[in-house]
Amino acid sequence: MILQTGNRTDIPAFYPKWLYNRIKEGFVYSRNPYFPKLVTSYSLDPEVIDLLAFCTKNPRPLFPYMESMKKFNLFFFVSITPYGKDLEPNVPNKKKVIESFIELSKMIGKKNINWRYDPIIVNEKYNLDYHLRAFEAIASSLEGYTDRVITSFVELYPKLSKRFPELEEVSTQDQFFLADKLNKIASSHGMRLIICSAKNDFSSLGVEQNNCMDVKLFEEVLGEEMAIDKVEKKRKGCSCILGSDIGEYSSCLHLCRYCYANGEEQEVRKKFAAHDPDSPLLIGHLKDDDVLKVAKQTSYRKGQIYFL
Repeated sequence: MILQTGNRTDIPAFYPKWLYNRIKEGFVYSRNPYFPKLVTSYSLDPEVIDLLAFCTKNPRPLFPYMESMKKFNLFFFVSITPYGKDLEPNVPNKKKVIESFIELSKMIGKKNINWRYDPIIVNEKYNLDYHLRAFEAIASSLEGYTDRVITSFVELYPKLSKRFPELEEVSTQDQFFLADKLNKIASSHGMRLIICSAKNDFSSLGVEQNNCMDVKLFEEVLGEEMAIDKVEKKRKGCSCILGSDIGEYSSCLHLCRYCYANGEEQEVRKKFAAHDPDSPLLIGHLKDDDVLKVAKQTSYRKGQIYFL
């Protein structure tokens, strides 16, 4: 199975000790975001977890605990975007994140780490020329430390539009312009540009369109085929493997204005205050009326099913 940690929050940045404790104890609980009384228990056994996948804007707080994770195959998406504090109020200085990216790449190997430059937001401040200059600068810094860069154009989710009303979709014309230019820049620095879940077809530009966390990517990382017959699509045009996530929505203190996974700041801070590094749950504790379900975990590489 693929165990995800980063589609709902940023565990390396804000909850690294909790993850270390979970690995040490060998299990973790995850609360269902749509049915909150339902809690799933996962065994943290490398025999059934084929890959432990992370999405983060700041991997450095996890570095002191990396030794405990060597028994797992690891994969990191590290987001390095061109935005300032107006959009990303609590993301560390980008030069520091680039340094962390390089250090992490040296630890785990460049095939196990991807750069995310997303979402692309275009406005008066972050215009097309700004993106080209920023992308070139970051790509130049990361050359030799990753083979892939994942990007996407911002989507106007309903709650995002409410929190960020001035946000606009990137026009089709601008999308094609950026897809072409960014692809050429990425190639010049030894990277494949992948546009995730795009509404437009950029194949005429020679741009690779794919899902950022699909079977093909993980097969490349593991170096072998994976027996995954069906992937539940989370949204149109997306076949990413996003299930089995141990994070929790509205718990990321980066508080990026464009984030789909966070609610209002007050809710985020309330959840963070309820975090206990010793709890099996990321936020809070198991309640008397919770229903605990033990996950059926399958190794996609070995075809074995473990009833734990």
